[in-house]
Amino acid sequence: MHAIIVGCGRVGSALTQQLSVAGHSVCVIDRDDDAFERLPDNLANVTKINGYGFDRETLQRAGIDNAAAYAAVTSGDNTNIMCARVARETFGLKNVVARIYDPRRAGLYQRLGIPTVATVQWATDQIMRRLLVDEEVAAWTDPSGTVSIVERQLPAHLAGTQLISLNRTSSCTIVGVTRYGKAILVTPELVGQDGDSIMFAIDNTAADVLGSVLAGDHQ
Repeated sequence: MHAIIVGCGRVGSALTQQLSVAGHSVCVIDRDDDAFERLPDNLANVTKINGYGFDRETLQRAGIDNAAAYAAVTSGDNTNIMCARVARETFGLKNVVARIYDPRRAGLYQRLGIPTVATVQWATDQIMRRLLVDEEVAAWTDPSGTVSIVERQLPAHLAGTQLISLNRTSSCTIVGVTRYGKAILVTPELVGQDGDSIMFAIDNTAADVLGSVLAGDHQ
């Protein structure tokens, strides 16, 4: 496929390299020529354009009419949103994503139909999970705040229990298990072991259900 990356900083240059190595053609756009120095000279199928990722003429030079993917990853939230909107609304591109630093704005734009990656919120959530290992810190929450993925250690008294029996239909469902550093999908036969880390998908309006599940309430 052909992809367009707007912003050749650390993220943009890394995306460009990975897409190139995977065999895709890439056009990377940045308003600073010096930013392209982050890219190795031997990348295949990579073109570089000095310009703005929301400028129609620049995008047409970048091959947006034939593009299948577009990522706006500059250092500015406003620029990334503007770029994403132009790609989706003007050129009709479906696979569009914008990097957003402000988590409040990221949720708003996500609800408006603009896929976003909230880097600050993601990093904060990951650190909180490791600082507060015994608390229900979400690994991921959808932009509407309705559903979260929560990781919890399996209590010792539930070792030997069939993990699928811990599901609570729509309110609390096991997504997967991490055991000895390896992720495992839950099967009907999988039994919990001491040390397992369990990933639950929970309805945030019924978050107390998870507590009762881990307490051993199977009702």
